[in-house]
Amino acid sequence: MSDLFSAAGLDQGAPAPLAERLRPRKLSEVVGQEHLLKPDGPIGRMVAQRRLGSMVLWGPPGVGKTTIARLLAEETGLEFQQISAVFSGVADLKKAFETAKGRRASGKGTLLFVDEIHRFNRAQQDGFLPYVEQGVVTLVGATTENPSFEINAALLSRAQVFVLKRLDDAALELLLQRAEALLQRDLPLNDDARIALCNLADGDGRYLLTLAEELFALAPKTQLGPKALGELLQKRAPAYDKDREEHYNLVSALHKSIRGSDPDAALYWLARMVVGGEDLLFIARRIVRAAAEDVGLADPTALLIANAAKDAVHFIGPPEAELHLAQAVLHLATAPKSNAAYVAWKQAKAAAGETGTLGPPMHIRNAPTKLMKELGYGKGYEYDHDAEGCFSGQNYFPDEMERRQFYAPEGRGREGAIKERLEHWAKVRAERE
Repeated sequence: MSDLFSAAGLDQGAPAPLAERLRPRKLSEVVGQEHLLKPDGPIGRMVAQRRLGSMVLWGPPGVGKTTIARLLAEETGLEFQQISAVFSGVADLKKAFETAKGRRASGKGTLLFVDEIHRFNRAQQDGFLPYVEQGVVTLVGATTENPSFEINAALLSRAQVFVLKRLDDAALELLLQRAEALLQRDLPLNDDARIALCNLADGDGRYLLTLAEELFALAPKTQLGPKALGELLQKRAPAYDKDREEHYNLVSALHKSIRGSDPDAALYWLARMVVGGEDLLFIARRIVRAAAEDVGLADPTALLIANAAKDAVHFIGPPEAELHLAQAVLHLATAPKSNAAYVAWKQAKAAAGETGTLGPPMHIRNAPTKLMKELGYGKGYEYDHDAEGCFSGQNYFPDEMERRQFYAPEGRGREGAIKERLEHWAKVRAERE
């Protein structure tokens, strides 16, 4: 065996990666998840009572899901058994459950840790149910995806979901200090570069330690600043799943920033999506929607500009069309806002559903045939262009339906003039009635 290691240029006694060597040995050493693990936290209370229930640990990569599961087993006296949904199939699950049943018969419990549990299909997830219900295993699933979307409701009802946070700056700095203490030397970084290194990790403790290990190995002669650090290390691509929850979180943030008239925040979320590789046409569709939903007739040009940005995506393409999207976002975010058209449309649809098949009043029905004229179609219709002010004030609702007001302009932007016209027309209509 030693010959194989030598042939590969490896030392059989080579140290484990820095992240593995710094893996916590007890729950109190886990950083960044105190809201769950502290004595009065939900998991902390379970451990103190040695009463561990099945759970799903949901959080981004590198925040300690696997470590927490392993330590939970140690601190509650359970046998730790791990499988990965990426590499395991039905046969592996059956084997794991049979092993756990054997342990249970001998009085030993099993903590079954399932990494990437969301990758199991629905049928496979259903296979866990009887073993969880019977207490054959205490299930601890780990996922980076929203359990509401990716895990069966039946399984979720038998497990608590705990949300793990991305590691903040204080937690990342603590990891760097532990690395320096273990290796008994300081990282060759000045204060600004140290902050930049944590920013590169983007809340992922494992990735931070990988970067730190690389720096220790390179051992530059002098302290590095942020610029030199950037040249030495290559930043990984932003974590962004275009068909997962983050995709919808960011587009929601963009839309709500536009609605909230915050152009700077809107530009930031637009940039996050673009840098993450989002389809520009998907962004354009949401911008067009925001123009109609949140700006509306307060600035009718917003919809024109949003559609022009969408056309630019088709006509010019990335990366040039990014600027057109940015301009549209700025226009929408700084425009006067009104959702009156959006509210009016929802109310009109609801009214249409309530009133069923009521027909138009006879005077506004078309009468292309003699029979239809004889039946009264079109009788009494007044041509509005011939009326004073081009407004006759006739009723256009069904005869069996009381008049309703759906559209109520709020008076902001160009809706101010619309509001005045509608109020005048309402007065004329009331006088006619």
